[in-house]
Amino acid sequence: MIAGLYLAVYLACGVMIVRFLLPRLPVLSRVWVGLSLGILMMMWLPALLAFGVSFGWTAHLLALLPLGGLTAGAYALRDKRAARGWDAEETALAKQMLLVVLPLTVLSGYLQYTHNMRVDQWGNWNVGQSTYGDLPMHLSFITSLKNGAFPPEYSFYPGHRLSYPFLTDSFSTSFYLMGWPLQLSVIVPGTLMMALCYMGVMCMAREMTTGKKTVILAALLFFLNGGLGFLYDFDQAAGWEADGTPTFWARIQAILNGYYKTPTNQPDPNNLRWSNVIADLMIPQRTILGGWCMSLPCFYLLYLCFDPEKRDAWRGRMTVLLGVWGGLLPLVHTHSFVALALCSAGMLVYDMIHEKERLKQFRQYVIYGAIAALFALPQLFAFTFTQAFQQAGSEGSGNTFMRLWFNWVNNPGGDGNLRDFYFWFYIKNIGLPFIALVLALFERDRKNRRLFSGALVIILAVELVRFQPNVYDNNKLMYLAWLLCCMIVANWCKAMWERLKGLRARPVIAVLLAVATFLSAGLTLWRECVSDYQAFSYRAVEAGEYIRDNTEEHSVFLTGRHHLNPVIAIAGRTIVCGPDLWLYWHGFNTSERERDIAAFYADPAGQTEILTKYGVDYIYVSSYERSSYTVNTDALDSLYEVVFQNGEATIWKVPEG
Repeated sequence: MIAGLYLAVYLACGVMIVRFLLPRLPVLSRVWVGLSLGILMMMWLPALLAFGVSFGWTAHLLALLPLGGLTAGAYALRDKRAARGWDAEETALAKQMLLVVLPLTVLSGYLQYTHNMRVDQWGNWNVGQSTYGDLPMHLSFITSLKNGAFPPEYSFYPGHRLSYPFLTDSFSTSFYLMGWPLQLSVIVPGTLMMALCYMGVMCMAREMTTGKKTVILAALLFFLNGGLGFLYDFDQAAGWEADGTPTFWARIQAILNGYYKTPTNQPDPNNLRWSNVIADLMIPQRTILGGWCMSLPCFYLLYLCFDPEKRDAWRGRMTVLLGVWGGLLPLVHTHSFVALALCSAGMLVYDMIHEKERLKQFRQYVIYGAIAALFALPQLFAFTFTQAFQQAGSEGSGNTFMRLWFNWVNNPGGDGNLRDFYFWFYIKNIGLPFIALVLALFERDRKNRRLFSGALVIILAVELVRFQPNVYDNNKLMYLAWLLCCMIVANWCKAMWERLKGLRARPVIAVLLAVATFLSAGLTLWRECVSDYQAFSYRAVEAGEYIRDNTEEHSVFLTGRHHLNPVIAIAGRTIVCGPDLWLYWHGFNTSERERDIAAFYADPAGQTEILTKYGVDYIYVSSYERSSYTVNTDALDSLYEVVFQNGEATIWKVPEG
């Protein structure tokens, strides 16, 4: 109850602030931007206070003071024009949202429930295919940030600042702190942010596209992205299997039951990398979800601020809000901040070439950029750059981040040996919408070309630079460029549809194109809906909950390095070293800690200095440690007190001093 009320206060203040500052926005857009702003403030204000008093109740209560101050300040600086009221245009968009936002939100809520530690009848915690790898990392952030000191450190690599953008996870920590179960603390904010993303894309499409139906089409093109991967799955599928099953049905079963066998995500052997954004990004990659929820309003305000046909007569308030909002993005999602900056640069260049009032437009860009830089640079220097520019070789780092790299995942070695011909890679991955985009760019359409000027700079960055050790992560930029391209494709499809008027086969063409465009996404989402993997057995959950309830917050455990580790994910405690599944891609070299862990398990009596070295309070041995290390449990029993034991795990307490 308290957590829900706390959230409601922020959402209400966000809506009021936008109402005060931007009353001429359409009603639904005002509500969407306001709700998003409320979440942004709930992410940031308690976190800012936590740098002084830790991320606990005190920080959250004190954060209500600046929240009230910001709301009062917005009222004092309000635009005194009458607020735009509800009209026929709002009714039309509301009906469209019922057709798109509502079903996608229901689907998202179901996937959030099934994919974020669903408790089965035996007490096991289950996940979906897409959350099996990364969810425990996000849970470790959520649970360890509770009452934690800021700036936070990695709970699975203590001694190193958490440079990974953490505000989306700390947003869930706020609910967890206020008494919600861990699962609910993940599911509710996740579903809310997904709903705002769906709503936001439709509000953007209303401004960026040229027709009523194009609003729906643009949203579907983005969220139901897929490509032509289904052709691989159904190639030569007209026969029968040995057991009499039709081959096409056997292929569908392979998609539904296989591990990453969907038409949108088959790195090998088919080089299909255009993952569906709902199944493989918004559900499992919570930082992307938070980043999109916070960056879509920025793209919307950027368009309204600077497009000659959309900008308000006096846009000062919008420019300032855009600058502040954009500047707060790095610790929510750094890639979204970079995408916004690149898009802004592209549109600036376009405007300087085509805008009649170039100087006035340029001044507005400078104001926006200066405000954004003022807020962003402290985050970038204190967190992002520390990680991104570290050099390989030391104990703390394992990989450099940025380097030149052509055609991202189609060039896996970075040596120019492409797996697919350049354009074929995009045709088969993105599908017919990619072809439509290329054709649309031949048309002389100012709106489309201006949108593409923003998208193009992002695309060039993706195609020429690797921003992280995992080159696949460039898609975090590419998808935001594709969002702008979806607006262009929707506009072009509308024009083509009108030119086909009178053709009797037009409905048939529409159905065939829809199947070719959305079948891969449909199969992928179907697969995700039925996926079910056990993450933690009920005995592992029992061990994690014992640790959560009976050990000191932020105490240090020596454990194995498995990613399904209840010590960090369920209990929120610190461990000596987590898995390379995460740490390698964050740029860390973990070899020394791995050697120390193995050495202690093999010889506890002779390696006690390792416990002192890392400040270990407890020793944890489960089925994973027993299978991955030589563990001398007899020595552990003789040296330390057993404080917990079940069929899965044993915990020994290290005496103080």
